Amino acid sequence: MSLDPRETERRNPRTAEIDLAGPLEIVDLINAEDRSVPDAVAGQREAIARAIEIAEQSFRAGGRLIYVGAGTSGRLGVLDASEIPPTFGAPPELVQGIIAGGPPALTRSQEGAEDVVENGAKEIDAREVGPNDFVLGIAASGTTPYVRAALVRARERGAKTGILSCSNIPGDFTAEVDVAILPIVGPEVVTGSTRMKAGTATKLVLNTITTGAMIRLGKTFGNLMVDLRATNDKLRDRSERIVMEVCVVTREAAREILHAAGGSVKLAIVMHKLGVSRPDAERALEQVGGVIRKVVPGPPPPVA
Repeated sequence: MSLDPRETERRNPRTAEIDLAGPLEIVDLINAEDRSVPDAVAGQREAIARAIEIAEQSFRAGGRLIYVGAGTSGRLGVLDASEIPPTFGAPPELVQGIIAGGPPALTRSQEGAEDVVENGAKEIDAREVGPNDFVLGIAASGTTPYVRAALVRARERGAKTGILSCSNIPGDFTAEVDVAILPIVGPEVVTGSTRMKAGTATKLVLNTITTGAMIRLGKTFGNLMVDLRATNDKLRDRSERIVMEVCVVTREAAREILHAAGGSVKLAIVMHKLGVSRPDAERALEQVGGVIRKVVPGPPPPVA
C-alpha cells in the first residue's frame, strides 16, 4: 500500500501503533492529525477564492453550483447543498449535490456506484447543465471515475468546472478544469479512511465556497444572516432579534416590520431604514445586486 501514489491511501507512520493505544492516546493521536487540516486548507486560499468567484458569477447569471461526488465526498456535497436554503433563503435548486448511487447512497454505502463511469455523465445530462453552471467534482483520492466522467461531460456542455481533492492529481486533468483545490492533508489515521482528515478538509472548503458566494450575493449585512428563511421558532426568533438589533426597535415593532416585509429580514431592514414601501425596497436592492450596504447608509450595529 505504501507504493500507492494517492496521499489518502498511504500509511501514516505516526499512527502505526494505534491498535495498542488506550482511549486517551487514541484521542490525542487523532487530534494531532486533525490539527494539520486547517493549514492544508489555508494553503489553497487562492484556489478557493477563485471557486467563490466562479460560483458568484454562475448565480448572478442564473446558473447553479452542482457538487458531484461518491461515498463520503458525495455525502458532504449533498449536506452542504441542503443547508443553503434555510441558512441563506436561497432556492433549493441553486446549490445541488449529486452522489453516485443516488439517494440510497446517503445512508447506506454504495461503493461500487463510483465505478459506473457512464452514470456520472448521465446525471449531468439529466440536470441539463449548461454554460451558466459551475460543476465541482469532489474526490478525496482524486481518481473517482464517476466524478471525472461528470466533469468531462459538464465541460462538454459549456459549464465551468472544478475539482476538490485531498490527493495530487495528474496535471493534464487539472488543466482541463477551471479551478483545482488540493488541500493535501496527508495519510489518514486509519489508512484510506477519507471520512477523517480528508472529509474534514472537504467540509471546510465547501463551507467556505458557498458561504463566500452567498456573502458576495448580499445574503449578509455585516456578519448578520439577513436572508434566512424563518421556518421554525428558532429562526423566527433570530429574524426578530436581527431586526431589533439593526433597526433599534422593540420585539413587537420588529414583528410588525417583518410582517410588512413578508417575513424577509433583508427587506424589513431596508424598509425601516429608508422609510420606503416593500416594492420600493425590492427595487432598491435589485439595482445593487441585493447588497444591503449599497442601499442602507452606515455600518451594521457593532458587536456587543
